[in-house]
Amino acid sequence: MIEPSEGNKQGRDFVHLHIHTEYSLLDGSNKIKEYVDRVKALGMDSAAITDHGVMYGVIDFYRAARAAGINPILGCEVYVAPGSRFDREVGSGDDRYYHLVLLAENNQGYSNLMKIVSKGFVEGFYYKPRVDLSLLEKYHEGIIALSACLAGEVARFLTRGMYEDAKKAALRYQDIFGKGNFFLELQDHGIPEQQNVNQQLLKMHRETGIELVATNDVHYTLAEDAQPHDVLLCLQTGKKLADEDRMRYEGGQYYVKSPEEMERLFPYAPEALENTHKIAQRCHVEIEFGVTKLPKFDVPEGYTSWEYLNELCFRGLEERYQPVTEELKERLNYELSTIRNMGYVDYFLIVWDFIKYARDHDIMVGPGRGSAAGSLVAYTLGITQLDPIRYDLLFERFLNPERVSMPDIDVDFCFERRQEVIDYVRRKYGDDCVVQIVTFGTLAARGVIRDVGRVMDLPYAQVDTIAKMIPQELNITIDKALQMNPELKKVYEDQKEIHDLIDTAKRLEGLPRHTSMHAAGVVISQKDVSEYVPLSRASDGSIVTQFTMTTLEELGLLKMDFLGLRTLTVIQNAVHLIEQDAGVKLDMQHIDYNDKKVLDSLGTGRSDGVFQLESAGMKNFMKELKPQSLEDVIAGISLYRPGPMDFIPQYIRGKNRPDTIKYDCPQLESILKPTYGCIVYQEQVMQIVRNLAGYTLGRSDLVRRAMSKKKAAVMEKERQNFVYGNEEEGVPGCIANGISEQTANKIYDDMIDFAKYAFNKSHAAAYAVVSYQTAFLKYYYPVEFMAALMTSVIEMPTKVAEYIQVCRQMNIKILPPDVNRGAYGFSVDNGAIRYGLSAIKSVGRPVINALVEEREANGEYRSLKDFIERLTGTVNKRAIENFIKAGALDCLEGNRRQKMLVYGQIVDSIAQEKKNSFAGQMSLFDLVSDEEKKEYEIRMPDVEEYDKEMILAFEKDVLGIYLSGHPLERYRNIMEKMISAKTTDFQPDEESGIPKVYDGQKVIIGGMITEKTIKYTRNNKVMAFLTVEDLLGTVEIVVFPRDYEKWQAMLNEDARVFVQGRVNAEDDKPSKLILEKVRAFEDMPQELWIQFKDKAEYAEKEQELLETLKGYAGVSAVVIYLKDVNAMKRLPAGYHAQISDSLTGELRKKYGESNVKVVERVLKNF
Repeated sequence: MIEPSEGNKQGRDFVHLHIHTEYSLLDGSNKIKEYVDRVKALGMDSAAITDHGVMYGVIDFYRAARAAGINPILGCEVYVAPGSRFDREVGSGDDRYYHLVLLAENNQGYSNLMKIVSKGFVEGFYYKPRVDLSLLEKYHEGIIALSACLAGEVARFLTRGMYEDAKKAALRYQDIFGKGNFFLELQDHGIPEQQNVNQQLLKMHRETGIELVATNDVHYTLAEDAQPHDVLLCLQTGKKLADEDRMRYEGGQYYVKSPEEMERLFPYAPEALENTHKIAQRCHVEIEFGVTKLPKFDVPEGYTSWEYLNELCFRGLEERYQPVTEELKERLNYELSTIRNMGYVDYFLIVWDFIKYARDHDIMVGPGRGSAAGSLVAYTLGITQLDPIRYDLLFERFLNPERVSMPDIDVDFCFERRQEVIDYVRRKYGDDCVVQIVTFGTLAARGVIRDVGRVMDLPYAQVDTIAKMIPQELNITIDKALQMNPELKKVYEDQKEIHDLIDTAKRLEGLPRHTSMHAAGVVISQKDVSEYVPLSRASDGSIVTQFTMTTLEELGLLKMDFLGLRTLTVIQNAVHLIEQDAGVKLDMQHIDYNDKKVLDSLGTGRSDGVFQLESAGMKNFMKELKPQSLEDVIAGISLYRPGPMDFIPQYIRGKNRPDTIKYDCPQLESILKPTYGCIVYQEQVMQIVRNLAGYTLGRSDLVRRAMSKKKAAVMEKERQNFVYGNEEEGVPGCIANGISEQTANKIYDDMIDFAKYAFNKSHAAAYAVVSYQTAFLKYYYPVEFMAALMTSVIEMPTKVAEYIQVCRQMNIKILPPDVNRGAYGFSVDNGAIRYGLSAIKSVGRPVINALVEEREANGEYRSLKDFIERLTGTVNKRAIENFIKAGALDCLEGNRRQKMLVYGQIVDSIAQEKKNSFAGQMSLFDLVSDEEKKEYEIRMPDVEEYDKEMILAFEKDVLGIYLSGHPLERYRNIMEKMISAKTTDFQPDEESGIPKVYDGQKVIIGGMITEKTIKYTRNNKVMAFLTVEDLLGTVEIVVFPRDYEKWQAMLNEDARVFVQGRVNAEDDKPSKLILEKVRAFEDMPQELWIQFKDKAEYAEKEQELLETLKGYAGVSAVVIYLKDVNAMKRLPAGYHAQISDSLTGELRKKYGESNVKVVERVLKNF
């Protein structure tokens, strides 16, 4: 008999060693923070984390547990392959892999665990990241292993009644990990098999002496989380709760149980409970934060890296500044010594080196990004390309000597060649030392409601309404939404099923959903990365870290952002085109950044294609702002954001009427003059604090941080220092500088107002340079610029169509693709833009490269047959057909229809000739003269060209857009008069991600129906989904059964219609339109106007005209207009005509082209 007191003691000593958190993706809903709180509440002193095959959560868990005074046990439940981890096909189904729990006993064990887990992904990935026994053997030191759940190898054999095999497996694990480091795991979740397995494990323990340990396979935190967790499993497997055959955890026992509950489960094995605590006491891992692990940079012989950095910087200083003043040298030395003291010398050399590589290889690099542009060192090294002195950019905003943090240099590269730079860094520092970074997609408020609604099988429309009640803003949560939206709160409180939906969604909200690769982040480390962090694979198979960016920085690893910026690709291509076309070699670094013509062009608001100034709102702002200098553009970029926008009127007033600007004290003038008295930049906040109250720049950066992060306590403390000074900390304060208490407080209040929105000027300035460069190119070389711009979006037909419209407004002609003139991208051809060949469907880059090479080597293509002969083996029939439809072969003899009819025969005859010559047969051809050969050639059939509609339809089919015209072009006028929204208004805005039209808005759109899909509803009514296209793009239209019945006759493909309806907004997708009324273009009233010089001319021709009209009787009114007296007369209803091309054609012949017009009347009510 055990004494009760002793029993309690054992109970309290229980520790959970088998725990899945939220990072067992879509399998665990046990959130780390809640888990740690729960363990603490239950009075346990240690806890483990063992996610499936991954260590994503270990650092978060380590920090949370330490903060709560709990000993974190870091582990992982790995998948062990039955044979070698390199074999793919050993074992199937259940035996593809076995589970095994590994716990790190000490730092050596933690380091080995990272190695094991990394290799599972890098070398053993097959369905799951698998490890094998040889790997465990190699890295077993410092690791404690448990035999895991029913999916463990030992338990698998036992469930099949193969006791001896199970025992052999257990002994083999004991051999690998060493005696006392391998335990047999008892679990009881009420599954009958477990009872059987546990009895046999007790027997095995008696026979082998391998110790027992009791665990609970935790997948969620509290008992009542079983239901949300079940929903999560359905999410993962794409099932509904109501489905019969789906994965589930039966019995609801997979929560964090108390020691007492565990004791009740295993009365027969108290030592198994005790062992958990014994293991926990052995486990102790220390993780080191904040110590940088920068790689060393190899400098040339005879230099230290410090000397080399100095030499490069001073050499750069000489090149960039004439004359080099003492002030400049002083600032450079100050920056260099700060960099040295903070230990970042090699860091700068590494960045300098790969940027130099990019520039040497003609890969365009952005002028800078983020706060790095404030550094003179960065400028002299060529890392950034704008002068920090000239634009008042501050070094402390980038590296603050009073706050040690990793510097952050992000670099923009040409979009297409960014990968080459990453590859260079890989080669230089070794593949193992350069890895990309993981990011987690989470279940966010709107998405989680939709997902849960789907799993619970609630009606789509109902769930959709609820999801739309969640405001669209950054970091919104369901709880915040319930506070913000009273309507949502009401349905939540009133309707039971909505209540359940939202409660379940709240439990799952914020769980990580899937991993992906950070778009730009790359880690460069001094040793193999898996020494510091575990690795995994992204969905495309590339190796990524298992920790996110912020965690990596805390661990002291160097992270760089290599960003691809499409605009740089555009600038570079435009420069190349200008060189080819105009023979001018532009150096974008040395263009005139104060060119009034370029700045004025921005003020016209025609800034399509100009970086950052393209959106409608930005165009209007630029029209008001009328920038006069690059400073204005920088301010424009900084102000045009939610928040600071409120200050725009004040800024513009100050710019236009300098006499209205008031400075609270004279010291402010020099700081705020460039921005007309407004605080726009974080740098200005720093300068005010420094100049008025005498702070150091480093300290002023801390004040700025407190303000932008809204840290109230810090701000209040600093207010005292700012106004009254603080002797101990060496801050004189404003009063000491002759500024009154009242004024100082007002300035501080203003700063607080502005600072939460203030923008990093260094970043804005760097990006303004790019904006200016694009504006410069667009102004002076519009054709080349637009060609480069369109090439950069060649994969996005809707963007191309938009820019083609812009070209037409700019009077630039767009020529069809042409195999004798064109290239891969859009090119310039005698002042017009030639369409890119690569935009033709199912014609890949290799085909185009071959086509251009063949043309450059052996001259232009002379005929269709010549074209096909020279490219046999490269182009197939499908490609030739698409070349014809796109008009790319118009330069060769014959019209499109003729070519379509004969190209097949030509291909076949060439293939036949090949066969014959291969067989060595003499053909009739070889005996006759060239003259006679002509007779046998395949002749072009005598057929007319396709009609315009057909030609356009083919272009749309193979190019994705209409090129030689647009079927709606002739309706442009009536459309512009009738519609209240364009299809582009339904697309999410590039800045805000929210479309122009709002949910429930009534609008009229116009266009042609290009697709129609019929669906049957649950009660067998017919509804339809239409795609309607206007001159700019497409929109999806939903037609419910009642409306479909009514309007069905008008809703056919190719119909030209106006549709009135209500907007239905979607998340992160274009909005749709719910149809209410339809009107065909043909039904719009038209009038035929005929103009005569004077009454006499009309009298002379009246009879003939009336005769003509009789032949075309219809419903449209005819209006006679007399030019000399400016008078009009409608003919009586008997002469109403049916307007058609043949009628207008006949009248134009008789009375002159310009004297016959068709005028549309606009309907007031639809």
